[in-house]
Amino acid sequence: MEQTVYLETLGCQMNKLDAELIRQRLGQEGYRFTLDADQAGVIIFVTCSVRQRAEDKVLSKIGQLRRRHDQQKDLILAVAGCMAERLGPALFDLHPQVDVVCAPGRIHQLGELIARARHERRRQVALNDPAEQSALEDLDASRRQTDADHPFMAYLRVMRGCNKFCSYCVVPYVRGREVSRPPESIVAEAQRLADRGVKEITLLGQTVNSYCHRNGTTTVRLADLLARVHEIAGLERLRFVTSYPRDFDERLLAAMADLPKVCEYLHLPAQSGSDRILAAMNRRYTAGQYLDLIERARQRVPGIAVAGDFIVGFPGEREEDFEATCELMRRVRYKNCFIFKYSPRPGTRADGDLADDVPTETKRRRNQILLDLQEEISLADNQAFVGQTVEILVEGPSKNPHLDEGRTGPADPAYSRSLGRSGPADSGSIQLVGRTRGDHIVVLQARPDRIGRIVPVRVVRASALTLFAEPVR
Repeated sequence: MEQTVYLETLGCQMNKLDAELIRQRLGQEGYRFTLDADQAGVIIFVTCSVRQRAEDKVLSKIGQLRRRHDQQKDLILAVAGCMAERLGPALFDLHPQVDVVCAPGRIHQLGELIARARHERRRQVALNDPAEQSALEDLDASRRQTDADHPFMAYLRVMRGCNKFCSYCVVPYVRGREVSRPPESIVAEAQRLADRGVKEITLLGQTVNSYCHRNGTTTVRLADLLARVHEIAGLERLRFVTSYPRDFDERLLAAMADLPKVCEYLHLPAQSGSDRILAAMNRRYTAGQYLDLIERARQRVPGIAVAGDFIVGFPGEREEDFEATCELMRRVRYKNCFIFKYSPRPGTRADGDLADDVPTETKRRRNQILLDLQEEISLADNQAFVGQTVEILVEGPSKNPHLDEGRTGPADPAYSRSLGRSGPADSGSIQLVGRTRGDHIVVLQARPDRIGRIVPVRVVRASALTLFAEPVR
C-alpha cells in the first residue's frame, strides 16, 4: 500500500500535464496508481491557485483526510502545483496533516520528497528555483505517456511562466517568468507522441503566442514552431492555447489559414469589455483593439471558433463597465466562455492596491447574466450546425449520459428515435463523444471501432453545450 498513489488534479491544462509527468516519474520509481483514495498509501493533489474557489476546494479535501492521516501513520499527503508555491510552508499551519509541499518547478523531485517524508518522518517542502530549469526540461523531454482517458490527444508544453503581470493574477509569482523550450526538444516530443498513436496535440503556454526561442542569430516563434510540428507524420490535428490578445503575431493567423493540421480554434481571453477595467487589470489593450484582432482572425481564417474568459466584479467595476462586457460578448459571439467572479489573490497588485468593493451578490448576478447570455449565443450558433457534415476526432465512450438520452452502453432506441432513424440502431453501437476542429463537443451513437479516428458525422440536433450527430454512411 505504501507504493500505491492516488493522484487528483484541479485546475488548468498545465496542471493536467504536470500530473501526467508526475505519474510517469513515480511509475518509473516503482509506484502504482489507483482510482480509490482509500487504497492509497500516497495521496497527491496537483492544485490551482488562480482563484480562491479552487484553493478552497482542495483545502476542503485535505481537511477531510485529517482523521485518516492521524490513524494511518504511514499515509503520505502531498500537495503540488501553484497553491503549493503560493502558500509554501504555511500549508503546514493550515493543515498539519500535509507531509509534502512541492511547487510546479520541483515536480521532478516529488518522488524523492515523498521518500524522505516517509523515512525521516519530517515534512518536506520544495519551492521554485530558477536553477532547476534544466531538470524541468529533462522531465518534459523524457515524457513517454499520455492521458490514459484520452490516448489519442495530448498536451505539449512549449513554454513556462508568464511576463504579463496582470494585476489580478498569481501565475508569474507561482510559475515564474517566461521560458520557451528549445524547438528541437518540442518537435522530438511531438514525434514520440505521434509514434504512440496520438492524433491531436495542443501546444501549451500561459501566453502561448509569446513563445520565442533564440539560439544565436536564429529566432523561432510560435508560427515557426507550428510549421515544424505540422510536418510530423501521423499527427492529424494541432492546436495551441492560451493566447494573449496584445502583440498577436499576424503570422500566427497565416499559419492557421495555411497549415491544414492547425485547427480553426482560438482561445483568446478578453477578461472585460471595459477599457477602464482593462487598464486596472493591466491587460495593456483596449476593447477596440481586441475586437479588431477578432475581425482580422475571422477574415483570415473563415469559420474560426473563438473561446474566451471573463472576470466579473473586478474592483471598481460599475454597471456601465459590465454592460460593455456584455456588448463585447454579443459582438464576438464566443463558442464558449469561462466566466469567473473576481476573488483577491494575495501578493497581486490588485489585492494590494484595489479595494474588493463589488458586493458578492452583484458579482453573482453579473456572473449569471453572462452565463445566460453565453448560453443563448451558443445555442443559436450550435443550431446553425444542424444538417451540416463535420469532421470529429472520436475520443471514446461518453462519460456523461446526461448529455442526451443515450447511454455509454448498447444503443438506446430512444436515442435512435431522437436522431430521426426509422429503423433499429446498430446493436453494436455505443454512445461516443468527439470534437470538431473548432472544439465543439459532439455526441453520437456509433460502433466503438471509430474511437481514435477522424470521421465525418452529420449534425442532427444541438444544445448550447453539445452537437448530436449520426455517422455519415
